[in-house]
Amino acid sequence: MSAGFRTRVEHVDTDATGIVHFSRYTSLMETAGTEHLEAHDAGLTAFSAAGVDLVAADLRVTYLNSAVYRDVIVADTRVDHVGAAWFALAVGLLREEEDGGRTPLVTGHLVFAAVDPATRRAVPLPAPLRKTLRGIVPDAAHERIGSTPDRGGPHGPAAGYLGDRRPGARTPSPTVHRPGAGP
Repeated sequence: MSAGFRTRVEHVDTDATGIVHFSRYTSLMETAGTEHLEAHDAGLTAFSAAGVDLVAADLRVTYLNSAVYRDVIVADTRVDHVGAAWFALAVGLLREEEDGGRTPLVTGHLVFAAVDPATRRAVPLPAPLRKTLRGIVPDAAHERIGSTPDRGGPHGPAAGYLGDRRPGARTPSPTVHRPGAGP
């Protein structure tokens, strides 16, 4: 579990039916992610001190279950990848149950790019921060955010899950017919 992100659903987070509005999860994911980074001395404070801004470059969310007014939400957050001028966070939000169990609500990935505050153009991650971020990347072969359907969890792949392909990439046909080829 990541750096202690814990919040209780407030009335303002819910829609008319009392269920957390889908848009609220993205804000909670960003807050959990930035808190995780701050706890590892690689947050917005550190980037600002290094003279670099961070901008959101990509956001993907998979909705799994709903939360309602007064539920407690916790986060599982990790740095998933560090590039030359960007890094990705994997965030899972979970409902904390009264019996101590946790029910996955959403999983997602946020990609942040480093930009020059004056020009808003991409710049390399400052070397000390890149090193810090790489130091908190777990061994991806051993650790994943929850057991989620989008990663081949207990319910199989989620509808529309792209795996490691970029959005808009062509999906290869599972079979290719070659004229004159036998079965």
